[in-house]
Amino acid sequence: MADISKKIRQSKVLCGENKIPYARAVTLMSLFTFTFLGAEFLFVNIIARTASGNLSVNAQNYVLGISALGFLLYPLFNRISGGILKAVISLTAAVISVACLFIMCRRGNSYPLTLCFGLLLFLLLGSYGGAVYCKSLYLLKTNAHLARLVGISYMLGTVLQIANNNLIRTDISEACILSAFIIILAFILIKTKKSSIEPKTENENRNKDDNADKKGILKTGIVLIFFVALMTCIFSTLDNAVTLYHVSGVVNIGQWPRVLLALSGLAAGFLFDIADRKYMSIIMYCVMILSTVSLVILQFAGPFTIGLIVFYLSAGFFAVFFTASFMEIARYTKTTALWAGLGRTVNNLVAAAISGGSLAILNSGNNIAIITTELLLFVLTSIAAIIYTNSRKEFFEKLNAINDSKLKEHEKLQKLSERFSLTPRETEVFGLLVSTEDGLQAIADKLYVSRRTLERYVSAIYEKTGAKSRIGLISLYNSI
Repeated sequence: MADISKKIRQSKVLCGENKIPYARAVTLMSLFTFTFLGAEFLFVNIIARTASGNLSVNAQNYVLGISALGFLLYPLFNRISGGILKAVISLTAAVISVACLFIMCRRGNSYPLTLCFGLLLFLLLGSYGGAVYCKSLYLLKTNAHLARLVGISYMLGTVLQIANNNLIRTDISEACILSAFIIILAFILIKTKKSSIEPKTENENRNKDDNADKKGILKTGIVLIFFVALMTCIFSTLDNAVTLYHVSGVVNIGQWPRVLLALSGLAAGFLFDIADRKYMSIIMYCVMILSTVSLVILQFAGPFTIGLIVFYLSAGFFAVFFTASFMEIARYTKTTALWAGLGRTVNNLVAAAISGGSLAILNSGNNIAIITTELLLFVLTSIAAIIYTNSRKEFFEKLNAINDSKLKEHEKLQKLSERFSLTPRETEVFGLLVSTEDGLQAIADKLYVSRRTLERYVSAIYEKTGAKSRIGLISLYNSI
């Protein structure tokens, strides 16, 4: 029963020493957000000088797609390597990433060469992202204030990127800044692995009780994948429309709209965390409706500024939603390293997959096709939102019921311990005797003690409580 009290202590996320892991998680996620967004912005600016608008948009989606592969490769890397080897590989990846940045910045590069090194860079950045989300989740130990963490991190990373773009005027200078942050990120990940992440943490967060509804969490995860994928179709099409305006030079977007991106991410974190993220999917669905309206405004020659404002406000909400949603359920899966970063993976992969179709629709001028596609996506997304909301609610209701049961069990044992002056070890033995059907040898094995030692504990319990048998102990326990 020591596990119960340990989990109760772990639930106090922002108290005492738990502030440090929370701050480290914010640092990790902020650094990655800045690095990824900064590298994407730099790549788009460079590629726009060597290709037309459509090719530039395609290139942006290609690197996003390859970054999804990096996210998927991280769990494999995390499983097959360890210790010094993992540190060496991580630092090597950082050095290669830096080399890619500077090669891309060379004047006179062709479109294929720039795209090639961009793909390699974002493959490595994707693997770093998988490590960041997974280790941030382990640092937190519980899901308390998870969306707030993601929102604060997203805001800080975006603000850093805005400052970098406004203060730094040359590609080489931007590459230098990004290189420094990539190396810092690599070192922090290595240090976090050594000092903060313990192998037992993953097992503690996925014990038999928490995994009682494996089918439920798998169902929730699959529905979430489809929900995020459908929303990505809408947001990616809107992003492509904005990028086309940007690379065409028809409209100078500037940096001010990205301030809205940072603010919306921060607002999303606090709004989503209301009632333990109970209303997160509903809020996101409402924001998605605004995004659909924004796409209509942009496509039908409406006020560009209004469409742009709505896009950046909604994009921040979406980024926080898919990140927090997958991190939330990752803790209860067997492959935490995979599910923790799956939000970014699904978003980037779908964005790359629909790039061609999205551009074709935007450039077609066929209003009927555009309206039909938007209505279809809206209906499918609505269905996915309803299914996901219900599935998530059902899973966490079952999980809360299990936790309530464990708390009641802990309270009962605490009362019995105080009433009969049981030692902590005797209380633990008492709990196993009344809550399982295991024999004495099985209980001894579970506690890593000999059968004779266990029998002494049992005798002491009988003597203190006055019970004559195990049935008597159960009756005594049930009477509390």
